[in-house]
Amino acid sequence: MIICIDVGNTNIKYAVFDGDALKFSFRVATDLKKTSDEYGTQLKTMLALNAVSEQDITGGIFSSVVPSLDYTLEHMLRMYLHVSPKQVGPGIKTGLKIRTDNAKEVGADRVINNVAAIKKYGCGKPMIIVDFGTATTFNVIKDNEFIGGVIAPGIKGSLDSLVSGTAKLPRVEIEAPKSVIATNTVTNMQAGIVFGFAGLVEYIVKKIKKELASAEVFTIATGGFSEVMAHETKCIDIVDKMLTLNGLKYLYDLNLEEEK
Repeated sequence: MIICIDVGNTNIKYAVFDGDALKFSFRVATDLKKTSDEYGTQLKTMLALNAVSEQDITGGIFSSVVPSLDYTLEHMLRMYLHVSPKQVGPGIKTGLKIRTDNAKEVGADRVINNVAAIKKYGCGKPMIIVDFGTATTFNVIKDNEFIGGVIAPGIKGSLDSLVSGTAKLPRVEIEAPKSVIATNTVTNMQAGIVFGFAGLVEYIVKKIKKELASAEVFTIATGGFSEVMAHETKCIDIVDKMLTLNGLKYLYDLNLEEEK
């Protein structure tokens, strides 16, 4: 079995694959203060709950946009699972052609999503991958190459900013209210966040399609709020919340073959 870990600014997502089949997945909050032992204890608990022993894990790979946790997670995997994990970064083979000004600036999570989208959905059409994470990112794929994209504020971060910057606005669940003409504070805020970001997504996708000069664009949504947003927009063709973790598994296999 192979363990794949995606370290984000808000959450750390884990997946265990048995061959090509997903055995189970889970997520925990990203916490810079936690030690390797604390992350290791969490992981051992989840393995036990899913009837997987540490000895069943024979390899691992992780990606991270939080450099200060890289050593913590690598040390945890070595100490608790006795595997030497691969890390997505310089030196790892991805097969992705990056046509941006500086390929080194492209985050590991974006690289993985692009690779996974091409591997799973590549059909000759241009693609847009919208990742609703800590930031809302738009990746544009043309001719199976990453040609650029957009980084916008994240949904949760925008709500957190609204709440922390005001004295009386409460923290609310991120879900669509029944009407955009809201009648209380909670639904007013929900309308602004959900419908506001739906409008942002619709407009940016429209602009991208115009610049690509193609209406035949396949749009994939991933990330924590992808299902909520896909329900409120007409420009998303499919929701794939496992895109990043499946991409990590593909990169693990790809680099394992290179080593043989």
